[in-house]
Amino acid sequence: MSSEITLFVNPTAGRGRGAGAAQPAASALRAAGFSVRSVIGEDAPDALARARAAVREGTGALVAVGGDGLVNLALQAVAGTRTPLGVVAVGTGNDFARSLGLPIREPAVAGALVADALKGERIREIDLGRIGDHWFGTVLASGFDSRVNDRGNRMRLPLGRFKYDLAIALELAAFKPTRFRLTLDDGAVREIDATLVAVGNGTSYGGGMRICADAAMDDGLFDVTVVGDCSRATLLRVFPRVYKGTHLTHPVVSVFRAARVELAADAITGYADGEPVGTLPLVARCVPGAVRVLTG
Repeated sequence: MSSEITLFVNPTAGRGRGAGAAQPAASALRAAGFSVRSVIGEDAPDALARARAAVREGTGALVAVGGDGLVNLALQAVAGTRTPLGVVAVGTGNDFARSLGLPIREPAVAGALVADALKGERIREIDLGRIGDHWFGTVLASGFDSRVNDRGNRMRLPLGRFKYDLAIALELAAFKPTRFRLTLDDGAVREIDATLVAVGNGTSYGGGMRICADAAMDDGLFDVTVVGDCSRATLLRVFPRVYKGTHLTHPVVSVFRAARVELAADAITGYADGEPVGTLPLVARCVPGAVRVLTG
């Protein structure tokens, strides 16, 4: 393994925390004897091209310094290779790091953990989801939650999480269930009216919302959480429980497990790791051991 480590940096993550986090993470790695170089792209395609070049050139690890969006970009570079992924989580949501129990908004601690993991060869092989040729690590969201993302992305103000709080309120005002066509593995097509369908490789999205609370990242299966047809009042009662994962016991919620999930619905965008991946229908496949992650 090369002693040169590549920091893959999003300087704008977490309202600028990414830029400040790169230095303490790099310092921790250098203190452990590693050579460090940074990759900062002009835009997402350029950043990904640079990350892929670093992997091809044999970097000892690709360390994503940013939020879930940058981790998702890093996955496109390292999935299916032997190059391990490190995570310095300093974004807004950080759900990939949460699912793996990695440090959040502690760049020096995260950098030291990456260094220790490299020296001790503490590398965990985990599953990833794949939609076409696009990889994802946490959750594919569709339905109410993806409509909130759509609305939030169209809004210029307010900034940060307040934007999505307002988007939730506005979507609740216009709330109605969606008719989904859901196919699990090679089973029959299920026609269901649902509030949302979340396909989880990891446990959470949206900064700790444990929508697929029991998902394991190394079992070769997705956890598919379906929040069924319910009233606005029921949704308001169930929604707060998602932060502890206790919503899974509510009668309106069902959980399935499958390695292949096909979702179809009209006028619904799918979001994987918080990033839009296209309008439904979409097919997601769970790929066992697709990425090697540096862990504690």
